[in-house]
Amino acid sequence: MKYWGLLIVSLLGVQGLYAQAQRDLATDSTFKNWYYDSREKLYQGLKSQQVDVVFFGNSITEGGPWHELFGSKYKIANRGIGGDNTFGMKARVADVVKSQPKKIFLMMGINDIGRGQATSWTLKNYEEIIQIIKKQSPKTKIYLQSTLPLNDKVLKYDYLLGKEEKIRALNVGIVELAKKYKLQYVDVKEVLADGYVLKANYTKDGIHLTTDAYLEWAKYLKAKKYL
Repeated sequence: MKYWGLLIVSLLGVQGLYAQAQRDLATDSTFKNWYYDSREKLYQGLKSQQVDVVFFGNSITEGGPWHELFGSKYKIANRGIGGDNTFGMKARVADVVKSQPKKIFLMMGINDIGRGQATSWTLKNYEEIIQIIKKQSPKTKIYLQSTLPLNDKVLKYDYLLGKEEKIRALNVGIVELAKKYKLQYVDVKEVLADGYVLKANYTKDGIHLTTDAYLEWAKYLKAKKYL
């Protein structure tokens, strides 16, 4: 069946996948490396600063010039770390929301997929991240952004080829989490992709985004009145 992963997520729902994660093996739960440590050291030094909005994620988030795009209206914190996965994000999210921001935009999961991580584990971590935010900063409004698709035709990383089904299944699970916790799902791929193919003019390597893509992303968030 072509989209068996997506169908499994649809049928099991979040609770079923949480139970499935207990049965699945976490193929690679490591997250620390020299780059993670260097960025985390910087973010630890900034964690007490008061901010209005946090963008939280991996390299796709880290590459966004969020302060320049929205800074005239909000005090923005970029808390992306290139290469980070949901295990690393879960380890640092409590400090990220220590300043009680008004809003946090989450985008995660593509590095889990690249490592061959089971979707059930990614969604388990994702749900625990949501729970940590709600506990540590209950007034923070949480936005769950779609995990962006790839463009296999220009993709420069063989280990990420052929992952459309996994990305589809993950996004189905993220939508379920948004419904469960009554959070806003933000379908960024709506403007950055054609279906489940990242638009070629928005990427140079099939995964990371160009300046035009970030401008379109910001335009989308403004048009939807999320920011």
